[in-house]
Amino acid sequence: QIATPLLVETAGGKQKMNCANTEGALRLIQSIPSSKAEPFKRWLAKVGYDRIKEIENPELAASRAREIYRSKGYPESWIEKRMRGIEVRESLTNEWKNRGAKEGIEYAILTNEILNGAFEMTAEEYKKFKSLKRENLRDHMDDLELILTMLGEATTTKIHKDRNSKGFPKLQKDAMEGGAVAGSARKDIEKRTGKKISTKKNFLKRIV
Repeated sequence: QIATPLLVETAGGKQKMNCANTEGALRLIQSIPSSKAEPFKRWLAKVGYDRIKEIENPELAASRAREIYRSKGYPESWIEKRMRGIEVRESLTNEWKNRGAKEGIEYAILTNEILNGAFEMTAEEYKKFKSLKRENLRDHMDDLELILTMLGEATTTKIHKDRNSKGFPKLQKDAMEGGAVAGSARKDIEKRTGKKISTKKNFLKRIV
């Protein structure tokens, strides 16, 4: 079932309306037997083709990500840090996968352990702090926030490897320690500069 009837608040009160998520909406477009839908179908085919090429050659995905960030007005220096952060994150999640963590809730818990250790906030708390909703938190971090996030994740990856940790409880302990390393660095920077690293600033106004 693509569309699901849900109660939606309207001017005339709550009414049942057929609703679909993004995937469902795209599937509906594919099923429309009309020439007017052809441009959308061709676009979907191109997107699918591009993703297949990126699977075959991951460098294409990195290039596409860089172009997207440039189009949104991010500076090159920030883009390089963001791309490096993506690589560090991928290395970490590969370790989690190979060491027994379950993708989804356990990845989220481990991520929160690192962020909480580094910034004393979980991912959701950090997003609220920056007035974000569905946006990607890391796309709204400044240079030092990105660097400290990388430090926490890279340290956690190294601890996993050095200890050969396996199973969620041990991985969680490592994540807490990795986050604490980044947290210590953050506190030292704040002590020396007299300024907080975590800021409410985001790139929402810059992104068009």
